[in-house]
Amino acid sequence: MPENRVDRSQRIPYGSESANGSEAMISLWDLDLKLLDSSKRFKEHIGLAFRNEMTLWEAYPTLAKPAFAELIRQVIDTGEPRTIRLDDPKRRKCSVLVSSIRAGLLIVENNGAITKDVPPSADDEKALLIHQATHDVLTGLPNRRQFSSALAQLFPVSGKIGPVLMQLDLDDFKPVNDTLGHGAGDIVLKLAAERIKDALGRGGTVYRLAGDEFAIIQAGTQRTLEAEKLAEALVAEFKKPFTVNGISVFVGVSVGIAIAPRDGNEGEQLMKAADVALYAAKQEGRRRARTFDPAMLIVVEQRELLRRSLRVALQRDEFFIEYQPLVKPPSNVVGFEALLRWRHPTLGVIPPAAFIPMAEADGLMRDIGQWMLEEACREALAWPAHYTLAVNLSPAEFLTPGLTDRISQTLDIVGFPAERLELEITEGVLLERTTNNLDTLNTLNVLGIQISLDDFGTEYSSLSYLKNFPFDTIKIDRYFIRDLLQDTKGQTIVRSVIGLAHGLDMQVTAEGVETQQQAVWLQKEGCDRLQGYGISPPLGADKLDDFIRQGARTQSIATFGEFHASP
Repeated sequence: MPENRVDRSQRIPYGSESANGSEAMISLWDLDLKLLDSSKRFKEHIGLAFRNEMTLWEAYPTLAKPAFAELIRQVIDTGEPRTIRLDDPKRRKCSVLVSSIRAGLLIVENNGAITKDVPPSADDEKALLIHQATHDVLTGLPNRRQFSSALAQLFPVSGKIGPVLMQLDLDDFKPVNDTLGHGAGDIVLKLAAERIKDALGRGGTVYRLAGDEFAIIQAGTQRTLEAEKLAEALVAEFKKPFTVNGISVFVGVSVGIAIAPRDGNEGEQLMKAADVALYAAKQEGRRRARTFDPAMLIVVEQRELLRRSLRVALQRDEFFIEYQPLVKPPSNVVGFEALLRWRHPTLGVIPPAAFIPMAEADGLMRDIGQWMLEEACREALAWPAHYTLAVNLSPAEFLTPGLTDRISQTLDIVGFPAERLELEITEGVLLERTTNNLDTLNTLNVLGIQISLDDFGTEYSSLSYLKNFPFDTIKIDRYFIRDLLQDTKGQTIVRSVIGLAHGLDMQVTAEGVETQQQAVWLQKEGCDRLQGYGISPPLGADKLDDFIRQGARTQSIATFGEFHASP
């Protein structure tokens, strides 16, 4: 077989030859027996009837006979290759080697009559190995290896308008894997690949790079407007639901567009430009397409500056903690939630939403979280002895080894009672209901630490969490409180959560309480604790003494009435 050469006009990159020296007729079919890919000679032999959506039965009508169809099914089920002799009046006599791969079936057609099953030849096996090395096994698309090779061959570009590169990233794909399982995720990826190919038509080639990342190369001279229209069409197509095992799943797509040579005259430069454009699409809300603009680099550079600063922020003592009161209706402050803040030396106070995901991605949250827990416990020692301290545990912290030992040691070193500590976790850390997760929560519970399920109702809200894990408190997210008085459905949900929690011997905290009317409604329904800017914004540690001493009177006291610290 000759060496592998990439032919940009063909999606199968090899030109395997049969024993007599002519190019073999090779075709790849998915598990629905629809054509995924084929060699040049296969296309030439099929002629005018060739099309991408062709079925196996159309290409090989004889294989549709029950006996042969059963053989095809056996190949798929057992993985054992079979050689089948065909004698179709409309075609010459031949034999086909049918091999099973994860993406579907590989069929190699040979000349001559073979009257019995024979093992695959060395050339057949080599063709299969080459295909597997250059194609994604799940979707059948060319993979990152083939993408890099194809992109490199397009440069340098001599004209004013060259190839277009699009980087695609699926939005909200992770929840599909987390809630429906990886099998459902695989189905979505295959359907997404088909949707991209259908929208693209014959105007380029789509590749699966990794995970839920895809790329499109349009090698012809494409105008910017044409590329943007295609990207917008892709975004529109992904607004339609995917059906997985009878369930409608919504997974969007964000697209970054880069055009050579304007945005780069080598593969790596063009990839960086497309990545930057994709990042801009994500930052602007996802489910949209953006074309690279040099101004986007400023945002990326600022982000990288922030990332570098974050790595030394702990050593430079730039973090601090604010505390927001937790109130037991009608008026008793019973504790505070600790909220991490970062004061950048030149940019000022950075919102947690801007730096915590970055810290998690860079593996910094273990050290930052440890500092926050110890500092908050030390400051809470000055509060009334029955006040509780609530501290958030990020998913990155929760999943690190040795968490319970570190927390226990911190409480011992500081001298803070375990029963006064409440750790808040989100549902995201419990998606994998592993023994380790349950052991961690049980160990914390045995230590006497209170466990709170934060942001309940906005993520996956599986009732199995409440059954399987030892929670003491459920925190209703502010989303349900914001329009509580006008939204009867929201009222029903909040009322149901309160009843469910109390039935399971758990308390309920409502976040985002901003008006007296909300507080009165929640008190009437039996909500155990309230928290929100209407009661008090987060306070610096230096202001807590005055807050407690003055009876927890805040600027919003006229709205809420006489809130005071419990004696």
